[in-house]
Amino acid sequence: MKKVTNVFWISLFISIIFVLWGAIAPKNLNYVSTSTQSFLTDKFGWLYIFSVTIFLVYCIYLIVSRYGKMKLGKPEDQPEYSRLSWLAMLFSAGMGIGIIFWGSAEPLVHFAAPPEAEPETIEAAKKALRYSAFHWGFHTWGIYTIIALSIAYFKFRREVPGVISATFQPLLGDKVNGVIGKIIDIIAVFATIFGVATSLGLGASQIGGGLAFISDIENTMTTKFIIILIVTVLFMISAWSGISRGIKYLSNINIILAIILLVLTIILGPTGYLFETFAKTTISYFKSIPADSFRFTSNDPQYKQWIKDWTVFYWAWFIAWSPFVGTFIARISKGRTIREFVTGVLVIPTVFCVLWFAVFGGSSLFQETEGINKGLTDLATEEAMFGMFSSLPFGTIVTVLALVLIGTFFVTSADSATFVLGMQSTNGNLNPPNAVKLTWGVIQAATASVLLASGGLGALQTASIVSAFPFIFILLIMIISLTKALREDYRK
Repeated sequence: MKKVTNVFWISLFISIIFVLWGAIAPKNLNYVSTSTQSFLTDKFGWLYIFSVTIFLVYCIYLIVSRYGKMKLGKPEDQPEYSRLSWLAMLFSAGMGIGIIFWGSAEPLVHFAAPPEAEPETIEAAKKALRYSAFHWGFHTWGIYTIIALSIAYFKFRREVPGVISATFQPLLGDKVNGVIGKIIDIIAVFATIFGVATSLGLGASQIGGGLAFISDIENTMTTKFIIILIVTVLFMISAWSGISRGIKYLSNINIILAIILLVLTIILGPTGYLFETFAKTTISYFKSIPADSFRFTSNDPQYKQWIKDWTVFYWAWFIAWSPFVGTFIARISKGRTIREFVTGVLVIPTVFCVLWFAVFGGSSLFQETEGINKGLTDLATEEAMFGMFSSLPFGTIVTVLALVLIGTFFVTSADSATFVLGMQSTNGNLNPPNAVKLTWGVIQAATASVLLASGGLGALQTASIVSAFPFIFILLIMIISLTKALREDYRK
């Protein structure tokens, strides 16, 4: 533990206080966090939405700008990983459990309660898929691109420590090594903890829901705690083996299993309808991007609440995830040009996500609208996908495959997060001590558990929104700092 910094000890102390708070007074924790969330979404919901749009516009600018040919590293540096392994690792870290959990559930929720259409109509089904594509498309990956590019650029080109605060060096100078820098890194640590805890809670809930569908195991809080405990042991083993072994191999397994599950659902489901749905959803998504990107107010109270419950939550969740995802993607991206990096991180995962929702959401909506499996909209969100599988041939086999995929995504996300938290609390050490990684692994699991106990899925959403708020400002200033550095280095 000699390599740790004050960021580690301060963050660990506050994390333990939070976990104890949740364990001793879960209702009080839920009340305080919910009240804070309500204030932030009411007063600053527009800021979450507007900021994420700025991130995406800046990414597009980088692709077409003169800076696109600059490398993340020295001119002679080459990529450490193959393009396939690189894409698999960034996708596993960036999405993981989220698309599995919401793939069927989100379109069904929008179908049953759409903000701008009659419920449970063909028009509602079309817009439900468009909303899902918007929430998991370019905007999401734009957030990750900003922070990952900044960290990678400063780490591999200017050879500064791979911590969030180091990306502010052009603006703050040596002050990044002082109190201001430590505060930035501590905020990043907490955003990571709560962002990942949200995913772990969702994963545990969905694994429990799947087990309940194919067995007599009830999806109780005890079941979820046991699942978190088991998976915690597994991702600690993976974390111990290091990034080039555990995370790399599991990420490749994830992408293979995800593709197999996707293909099976297409073949066993309404194949022609799903391909048509993908094409129409893609077109609708692209046409609506400008309007949806700036939609943060409405005269309709119900629609305004929908924006808070969905778009603001998602942007906050992904912002909270971004220190973890960004640091991890930066770590594996040395040697790539800025244009290749931004295009890869922004475009490829977006296409896959839109296809994913078209297939799983489309299959669920098809079964619901055609009367094949009425009642899917009545299921709990964590059970929606398994309900859809129950009407497919070999549904039990597909369900088991999905549970395995959720488990591997669970392990990979948590494993990657322990690595990133280790980096951020050891001044950017690319190989943080195992004791540090395991410590953060326990904290992540404990945080997910107390959030589930204090308020279930709602508490997980609340934690993301609250923890993401201060990090919005860090990301916005990071853009200014990166631009200043690119201008300085381009002239050399």
